[in-house]
Amino acid sequence: MASPAPLEIVAIPAFADNYLWLVHDPASGETAVVDPGDAGSVLAAAEARGWRIGQVWNTHWHPDHTGGNAAVVAATGAMLSAPAAEATRIANIDAPLKEGDTIRIGEHVGQVWEVPGHTLGHVALIFADAGVAFVGDTMFAMGCGRLFEGSPEQMHASLQRLAALPGDTALYCAHEYTLANARFAAHAFPADAAIADRLATVAAMREAGQATVPTSVALERATNPFLRAASVEQFAQLRTAKDRF
Repeated sequence: MASPAPLEIVAIPAFADNYLWLVHDPASGETAVVDPGDAGSVLAAAEARGWRIGQVWNTHWHPDHTGGNAAVVAATGAMLSAPAAEATRIANIDAPLKEGDTIRIGEHVGQVWEVPGHTLGHVALIFADAGVAFVGDTMFAMGCGRLFEGSPEQMHASLQRLAALPGDTALYCAHEYTLANARFAAHAFPADAAIADRLATVAAMREAGQATVPTSVALERATNPFLRAASVEQFAQLRTAKDRF
């Protein structure tokens, strides 16, 4: 059986540093949007491409990820899929998502992983066939989300789980935080050549106005300081240090 055609994934910048992701399956013509904090920008981007949004996927409840849900659904009739554990924080969920569920766009099937830490109900959407994962605010390029609701134990486990994906998996996170994260990584691991090299690369990319995401699992294994933590205690120390950096 032939593999499905590759997904087209487009970054829509929003607010100060968010990325909202349009996901288009050219074979079926279906389009989804991941974490539409701002409805106007994603609707305009889809219209410009001749795409009609049929699905909204939320990774967690924070307003910069869900604020445009209602307007997108009203404009398109899209179905809303969002974490079941956050149903009290996200209105009008059509498909509550929990561990082990699947999500589809065309012939592509994604697995729902619960990855708590940033929020308690945070999910990631793993499309193994396409080699992509939408990880919201759990893992960033060279970083991870703040522990607003979850524990160090939860976030450490969530990060290690994502890091065990194939190295060529593209990680689509929701913020352009890479330069700040790289500066912290270089501070935490000052003798690490791979981190120093990536800091220089990221600084040049941002100076040129280029996006630094998606990233890859392999690149994060090599340079993400939070994946260096050999224990929950070490992770917690790093996260506290980053919060104060």
